Amino acid sequence: MKDNIRIIVAGPRGKMGMEALKMIDKQSKFSLAACIDRKNDGQKVSDIDGLPDLDAPIYTNPENALMETEADVLLDLTTPEYGYKHGKLALEYGVRPVIGTTGFSQDQLDELTRLAEEKGIGAVIAPNFAVGAVLMMQFSKWAAKHFPDVEIIEKHHDQKLDAPSGTAVKTAQLIQEAREPHHQGHEEEEETLKGARGADIDGMKIHSMRLPGLIAHQEVVFGGLGQTLTIKHDSHHRESFMSGVKLSAEKVMDLDVLVYGLEHLLD
Repeated sequence: MKDNIRIIVAGPRGKMGMEALKMIDKQSKFSLAACIDRKNDGQKVSDIDGLPDLDAPIYTNPENALMETEADVLLDLTTPEYGYKHGKLALEYGVRPVIGTTGFSQDQLDELTRLAEEKGIGAVIAPNFAVGAVLMMQFSKWAAKHFPDVEIIEKHHDQKLDAPSGTAVKTAQLIQEAREPHHQGHEEEEETLKGARGADIDGMKIHSMRLPGLIAHQEVVFGGLGQTLTIKHDSHHRESFMSGVKLSAEKVMDLDVLVYGLEHLLD
């Protein structure tokens, strides 16, 4: 592994971005090359209240950041719209994107996958950087072989833009691999209030909650004859995501394709 991995962070003033800057500052193998922000162009990270005392420059134009700095990894912690744009631009400049935003369309994922293969460099898109959440998803896939009736309840802070969460969608996709599609509940069930039963993927339901005070939480509830099984994960602080961010920034250096999901990077 490279001794010094130079990282550009997109979204440094967000809650996840601030945690990422702290993590990078603590790691001897990482250095902050630059930040991409909606404002503060031309300033240094150390000039911004609340951010670590780092001399890395801030750019509002992501292309300028990629052209004018030497970087190995672009860590994007923004929104689906900008995460896609930044990821595509990074690949075009030969910089490996690590993207922690969710809500990409399949067409966008296909485009980033194709571009990574063309360039022959790695990329990582992780619906959830918390290792515990990744394990929760994998355990759910295993359980679905034995409990095909399942519903997903995901709970997030009220500033989250997409619903359902990327983690919930990824969980459902993994369960699809182990479970035949089928209708759950009474065959004559009727919603008297539209949306009461949640979103539907192959007959399994996904329910989204958005409330202040929450960070990121998910329960996968399986039902069988005379029993239920609940697999649950809670992130109580955004620091919980940093072990996955660190792992992704390290592992992406050895990849030559796009990897979707942190589970593919775990031993």
